[in-house]
Amino acid sequence: MTDLSRIEQIKADLIKKGRIWLKPYNFTKEELPDVCLRSDQISNVPAPSLEKSIPEDATLINLPAIDELSLGTMPLIDILKKRRSHRDFNEEDLSLEEIAFLCWSVAGVHEIGPNNIWTKRTSPSGGARHPFETYLVVQRVKGLEPGIYRYSGLQHKLVHVRTGDSFCGYLADFAMQPFVKDSAVIFIWTVIPYRNEWRYNFTSSREMAMDIGHYCENLYLAAESIGAGTCGVTSYEQSLVDDMLDVNGFDEFTIYIAPLGKIPA
Repeated sequence: MTDLSRIEQIKADLIKKGRIWLKPYNFTKEELPDVCLRSDQISNVPAPSLEKSIPEDATLINLPAIDELSLGTMPLIDILKKRRSHRDFNEEDLSLEEIAFLCWSVAGVHEIGPNNIWTKRTSPSGGARHPFETYLVVQRVKGLEPGIYRYSGLQHKLVHVRTGDSFCGYLADFAMQPFVKDSAVIFIWTVIPYRNEWRYNFTSSREMAMDIGHYCENLYLAAESIGAGTCGVTSYEQSLVDDMLDVNGFDEFTIYIAPLGKIPA
């Protein structure tokens, strides 16, 4: 086999695997015994935590309460007419009120299930598992020191992770997308797969792939309603972004990036 033929075969194999991964499983009992279908939930294994724990010495930033916000009043039909992917941001700062609105729009908690099994949030998720963590790389937000924060939907607060004013520049290089460096804030979602695997076993990947799209679309719509814009990015250096967030790349890893900022009039 020539080098070109070998490359084409590798590409074809990868495409085939990707298509299989997107489909629901359909195995016979001979191919896959019932015991393999038993999830940890069915086996009465305790459910994983609904979100990452907050270190005792962490600095918490209180966000304006959702009921007190004056944002989000634009009619949905107008938001949908305006919705675009934006890569051109001006230098205007975001307010803490706007950050609260954006975070809540993506991962705000409406209800917590019995025994902390599930949460109902502003974005849908298969089985209400919500396997994602929302990180913010802050560059221009009034009242926030530049750096990395994590949004706690359960507490509606930001958890300070790291201080630094060069992370947006790093991400522009990691993502190979120059416009990233001009954003006011970058939303980064990591996934903790076991939250879904606990319930859905080896079929979890399909649900997680769909659910992260729900999160980012909510961000798109919320951003448009406040005169801001975003653009989802999936081209990035996985290990470098994981290292920046201090996640291990297996039990938790980066899955999506969305730079955001105010858009020129």
